[in-house]
Amino acid sequence: MKILLRKNIAKLGRIGDVVEVKPGYARNYLFPQRFAVKPTKGNLKAVEAEKQHDLEQLARERTELQQRARLLSGKEITIPARANEEGNLYGSIGPAQIVAVLASESFFLEPENIVLDEPIRQLDKYDVQVRFAEDVTATIHVWVVPHHEADEAPVGEADRSGPTDEPGEDPKPDAPESEGFEV
Repeated sequence: MKILLRKNIAKLGRIGDVVEVKPGYARNYLFPQRFAVKPTKGNLKAVEAEKQHDLEQLARERTELQQRARLLSGKEITIPARANEEGNLYGSIGPAQIVAVLASESFFLEPENIVLDEPIRQLDKYDVQVRFAEDVTATIHVWVVPHHEADEAPVGEADRSGPTDEPGEDPKPDAPESEGFEV
């Protein structure tokens, strides 16, 4: 069955192409999803107009993506991670962690945009590709540094702003009165 594509479909064709497919595929999937129509003269003109509109929209989107890639290109981010003395991480850093750090710096991406051959497992500097589209990419520099636990408050010492044990003050004013027991 010959059909006229209204959308780009991977491994089948692009907008405006007339392709041959099995009738069940056209009838049960392509037609109900409005991905294709029958190739009549009226439909050919309508799809050609849609194609021009889509090409203009793609050009606008590509310009936006290129601008985002220029802003992001060369950006350096630092990710602290726990590691042993040899620099091997106790775990790994993947696209989700990189996206989270970028989001904290107001660059919002999806993990699918980050191109890593394998997760990062060593302390070092890495050049990571960010793919916005097939031919629109940027390179960011990711520094994986040791996580210093001295920067954090020790366990049990986290909150010193609570009640004090100075004379004349009740150390736990909200605690219920205990009968005969020292609190």
